[in-house]
Amino acid sequence: MKRFVVGAVTLTAASLGAASAGAADLPYAPRTAYTVNQPLNAFSWAGPYLGGNLGYQWGSVSNNPTKPSGFEGGVQAGYNWQSGPWVFGIEGDLQVTGADDTFAPWKFSNPWFGTVRGRAGYAFNNILFFGTGGLAFGELRGETFGRAEQHTTAGWTLGFGSEVGLDSHWSAKIEYLYIDLSESQFGITGVSNGYRSSVVRAGINYHF
Repeated sequence: MKRFVVGAVTLTAASLGAASAGAADLPYAPRTAYTVNQPLNAFSWAGPYLGGNLGYQWGSVSNNPTKPSGFEGGVQAGYNWQSGPWVFGIEGDLQVTGADDTFAPWKFSNPWFGTVRGRAGYAFNNILFFGTGGLAFGELRGETFGRAEQHTTAGWTLGFGSEVGLDSHWSAKIEYLYIDLSESQFGITGVSNGYRSSVVRAGINYHF
């Protein structure tokens, strides 16, 4: 599994690198209405955007031996402000996941999660490096002997990533998030269980 994740990250990073090399020669039409102190010939990260993503999630359930993992995908939307090379923004996303694991007699899964995060980064023209963090929320579902129980809880997330502007409206990104969903008391286990996971995903955004 580690080899799979490392290989996926390497392949995606190589693809972004190739895309950025080609995009560096493109003329940009900056969205100047949202930009402060931005050179007229530079790529603009400012303004609203909407996109989708696909990735892989793996983690562990506290006070239980299960380690749910699986593919995940969803949508994200956000807004950036830019002053020179500095980019600040807010982003929200909602994901559906196939992350689950069975360790007899328990099965745990994380059917969905979402985040609302701040972002801060530094742009080298059409290449943006950023850190991100904020609120996470989602569902942890447990099953045993034909009984099922689910709890929706909130927690926190931290991460980092890189995004490449492909032209004046489209960009591609890769990012890592660590997500900690707080514990809830599960009747089927008799203890408190929460879900801590890592997500590596690639995505594409349309900038308005």
